[in-house]
Amino acid sequence: MNDKVKIDVCSEIGELEAVILHSPGSEVENMTPGNAERALYSDILNLPVAQKEYAQLEQVLRKFARVYQVKDLLVETLNNSRVKEDLVEKICNNLNISDAKDYLLGKSRKELADHLIEGLVMQKNTLTRFLSQERYSLPPLHNFFFTRDAAIPMLDSVLISNMANKVRERESIILEAIFDYSGVFKTRTHSAMHPDPLVKIEGGDILVAREDILLIGNGARTSSQGIDMILKMLSDQNSGKMHVIVQELPKSPESFIHLDMVFTLLDRDCCMVYEPVIFKTSKYQTVHITIENRKVSCIKEQRNIPEALRSLGMDMKPLFCGGKSDPWFQEREQWHSGANFFAFAPGKVIGYGRNTYTLEEMNRNGFEIVDSSDIISGKVDHNQYEKILIALDGSELPRGGGGARCMTMPLRRKPVSW
Repeated sequence: MNDKVKIDVCSEIGELEAVILHSPGSEVENMTPGNAERALYSDILNLPVAQKEYAQLEQVLRKFARVYQVKDLLVETLNNSRVKEDLVEKICNNLNISDAKDYLLGKSRKELADHLIEGLVMQKNTLTRFLSQERYSLPPLHNFFFTRDAAIPMLDSVLISNMANKVRERESIILEAIFDYSGVFKTRTHSAMHPDPLVKIEGGDILVAREDILLIGNGARTSSQGIDMILKMLSDQNSGKMHVIVQELPKSPESFIHLDMVFTLLDRDCCMVYEPVIFKTSKYQTVHITIENRKVSCIKEQRNIPEALRSLGMDMKPLFCGGKSDPWFQEREQWHSGANFFAFAPGKVIGYGRNTYTLEEMNRNGFEIVDSSDIISGKVDHNQYEKILIALDGSELPRGGGGARCMTMPLRRKPVSW
């Protein structure tokens, strides 16, 4: 790993050059119906099926981008003994398990990386622990395969998230160490990790529409206080003009947890929307914030995200999650991440094949629908198409609460010719 990857993410659709994934492992299986809700799941997953489906995503991405795995990067990071000790101490302090520190530090880099992600079974060596109903002193990171959330490569730096739920805090701690000390990346990190419980920021809520435009969801996982922190960061770092479009989101149901569950960008001129939230409600505001001369110069309400983007020269035709005809289909397919697409180039996206009405809507608007197996086998070359949707199997992964965008962390994209 001699050539460092320089972080460069100035759009949602630029041709992908490098990405971070985390293939789901035993941490996903280390769950019961009793603790699934606490782990932010509505159900437990069938791991072998989830792994098979996730492997499709990874194999597709390896066709045109460098793919880095979180665990491999963590092992590389732990090669530095000082970083290893500091990381273990920080994690043990965070979970109040200081007595596990020596045990963890005695493990090899690979074994330690496994424990930090997959969990550490509690030693029942005291009465309190013997009586405890907890199985793990270091809980498994059930949600880590949604790599999008815990750190946000944005422009030329990385914002470390302040996760809304304590069960996910360790993901941010691990990724901060990876970006700072693995030696793989050339970037700066800015930590949003903050003791104030009102400050919440997660990557699924932040979309880089253009170099000078951010879209941010304000809901259950990203708070107004967290967005204020981002505004300050942008003001401090950038003397030019930046636009931040904030979309208020419903706090429930859980399928609305992030902006990218109701809105994603597909091409230079089109986007995917969940119509009931983006267009058919006056309850949730769309707010356009302008930053210039290192301060917020204007805050005003807009009718919706597409209209706000249009005012900034991005005229986006909305395509509808679940199609246009029936709110019932829209609701069902949004629940299964039907609006959550990952663009690997302008007009070239990855999503779940199960959302048939959404796929029909895209096909009517010029997207060729291709099964992921045909891309992986080489039967189909995505370069043959101007617009393409690569469809993944999705019986288990959607039940975890996310789609292709949730499961990918872009590191580099080529510039877009607007």
